[in-house]
Amino acid sequence: MEKHVLTVSQEQQGVRLDVFLSRKLNGFSRTQAQKLIEDEAVLVNAKPGKANMKLNSNDIVTCCIPEPERLLAEPENIPLDIIYEDSDLLVVNKPQGMVVHPANGNYSGTLVNALLFHCRDLSGINGVLRPGIVHRIDKDTSGLLVVAKNDMSHRKLAQQIKDHTVKREYLALVHGVITEPGGIIEAPIGRDVKDRQKMAVSLKNSKDAVTEYMVLERLGEYSLIKCRLKTGRTHQIRVHMAYIKHPVVGDPKYGPKKAHLGLDGQALHARTLGFGHPRTGEWLEFTAAPPGELIKVLEDLGSKCNFYKGDEAFGRI
Repeated sequence: MEKHVLTVSQEQQGVRLDVFLSRKLNGFSRTQAQKLIEDEAVLVNAKPGKANMKLNSNDIVTCCIPEPERLLAEPENIPLDIIYEDSDLLVVNKPQGMVVHPANGNYSGTLVNALLFHCRDLSGINGVLRPGIVHRIDKDTSGLLVVAKNDMSHRKLAQQIKDHTVKREYLALVHGVITEPGGIIEAPIGRDVKDRQKMAVSLKNSKDAVTEYMVLERLGEYSLIKCRLKTGRTHQIRVHMAYIKHPVVGDPKYGPKKAHLGLDGQALHARTLGFGHPRTGEWLEFTAAPPGELIKVLEDLGSKCNFYKGDEAFGRI
């Protein structure tokens, strides 16, 4: 790890932290500086900084740059459920239990390994371990992801996500009976100060997060809901539903340890994905039924939904 300790001069007072770092660290772009800040690898006067914070003269900025990634993701012959594909992108229905991209201690069996076997022309914006990956869903969440085949597609898709114009809807089975027809959860999410492996609703070092939800069915002690993401924070639906005392069934981090209904992971499925095609601008929208295991659990609870139909079977938020 490479460590830099920098002192803000009088001339640099009022400069944003990300701009300051991009100027002081040779070869570092502003985007790379923002990634370091987001990963809490940058301290200002011994406290985690924010990209847009304005610096004062004599501030001490400490930056720890991790060793560059040396490993390459290797192609693996893993079956993929590809919903759509053209020369710019593909949409894949990720199974529950599959990690999206290689990371420490998990360098094989991921979606990226499977994608590299299927097609070698993936965008390189996210580096050698995350080629083509524009957005992610958790390992134990199933459902739809869009993958970029070139840098143009990646940039335009990422901008749509940033602008909140991508349609992302999830099905979730949650604990408890939600009496209201639906609602909006507006609660900022940040790293849990007591457990760095978890996220939490917090006003400190957090980002705005908005989840809309609608009750589809009330099934005994549970509720089947549809959620629409207005933002895309880590574990957002899982954190927000736990926050309103209706955690997702089977969630090992935010839900009860029991009552998983035999599921291997949380009952959460990215069912609908819509976006403008990065080259043509045409609106594309896709749906995918949840895994058979989850459908069986829902039907055993008495669900009357037809999970293989379009949105007319689920209502609209």
